[in-house]
Amino acid sequence: MKKSINILLMFAVALLMMVTACRKKFLEEPVRNQTPTDFFSNPDAPAQLVTAVYNQLYEWQQHSFSWIGVTSIADDDAEKGSDPGDTGTDKDQLDKYTFTSSSLSFNDIWESNFKGIARANQALYYLPQFTNISDGQRARYIAEVKFLRAYYYWNLVRCFGGVPKVTKNIETQEDIANANVRASAEEIYSFIRQDLTDAMSVLPSSYGADDLGRPTRGAAMGLMAKVALYQKDWAIAKNTSNQLITSGTYSLVNDYSSIWKESGEFNSESLWEVNGKGTDPNKGLTGYFVVQAPRGAGGLGWGFNTPSQKLVDAYEVGDVRKDATIIFSGQTLWDGFVTNPTAPNARYNYKCYISKTMETFNGNDNETNKNLRVVRLGEIYLIHAEAAIELGDTASARTSLNIIRNRAGLAKTNAVTEAELKEAIYKERRVEMAMEHDRMFDLRRTGRAGTVLRAAGIPFVDGKHELYPIPQRQIDLSGGKLTQNPNY
Repeated sequence: MKKSINILLMFAVALLMMVTACRKKFLEEPVRNQTPTDFFSNPDAPAQLVTAVYNQLYEWQQHSFSWIGVTSIADDDAEKGSDPGDTGTDKDQLDKYTFTSSSLSFNDIWESNFKGIARANQALYYLPQFTNISDGQRARYIAEVKFLRAYYYWNLVRCFGGVPKVTKNIETQEDIANANVRASAEEIYSFIRQDLTDAMSVLPSSYGADDLGRPTRGAAMGLMAKVALYQKDWAIAKNTSNQLITSGTYSLVNDYSSIWKESGEFNSESLWEVNGKGTDPNKGLTGYFVVQAPRGAGGLGWGFNTPSQKLVDAYEVGDVRKDATIIFSGQTLWDGFVTNPTAPNARYNYKCYISKTMETFNGNDNETNKNLRVVRLGEIYLIHAEAAIELGDTASARTSLNIIRNRAGLAKTNAVTEAELKEAIYKERRVEMAMEHDRMFDLRRTGRAGTVLRAAGIPFVDGKHELYPIPQRQIDLSGGKLTQNPNY
């Protein structure tokens, strides 16, 4: 979306952005024309405000091509894919680390997440003013919105470090000026944790079928554990992940490959998914799946974000996760579809595969309705293992690690020392969560990015590539008030 106004100014005009689309029933809000006069008397207005915050999750800028580029193509587990001459606008730059602050993907990520934050701030401003909903409903809506605002900020801080901390509607010139000043990464993390803490105290442990996709208390706890991991707050990471593991609410599914099928949505392992299912029409994450689907004659999509040979080599013999993660050209897939043996890429992402014959498909490749898994119990076990080893609790770390290895069909770890066990946990995290948009951030937060990526032939520059550049477009629109990250 290219507009001549700064995304931060959109906060000032977001009042009645009642953008709606059909997802599950809780997102199926009919479009209504209304004026400020009857806004607060409209019984549907509170739900519409909250729905608008969810709807940003489905936009092209949010989880699709640009997100795939900065979170996956840029790491050592994936390559650009597609045809050699198809740059994907700037995905070739992300793949080769020739990107700059003017590369399109960074501006997409910035704009989309700040739009989500704008909608969240709008909802948080107006929800307390409604008198036509119960206090309990209002509290839950506010908790949902705070979770989503935390998630949008989580995406930004991992990509860019410190960003503007915008906590309310932009109404004055002073607000606009403040919104063009970067807060520190520590301030953003603190804000995220406060939103998650608030959400955890209110959100329910589960929902009925019509409300699947709303964050639960477990979802907020899962994201909190992950945030604590990134901040090296090992005690919180260990305690929170242990609470989830022992809660009795979640359990690992036996068949790892089933997680990625439509039948595996909202399974016992799922803490939070972006719910792409809907009715009339089925409308999902715009472009997410077609961008990565196999390319070529008889193919299904564009063929970007292809698993690397380095990822293939990372799996141990007998690890069932490899065949659940990687499609090999010429392979017969689980639904009987045979991929093109002469496809331009040797491998494709199996976790985003959609069957047009064995799963719900509405004929629109760009808006297929499969869910995006964001937080699941498999990762929580590995968060627990990593936090435990950092705290010197090797027994707990080994136990959690081996539970994940057992599900993958592997023997218990043979790591002996704490250093060996830590490396084993890092490796397990790589193969357990391959192609799930975390590898790049994991390498950065553990200080291994330069060593690992350069060994893979990627020209990572220490002191520069630990963060992505602040989009030059945003710096220009701020009149130079936004400062750039080092060495860009």
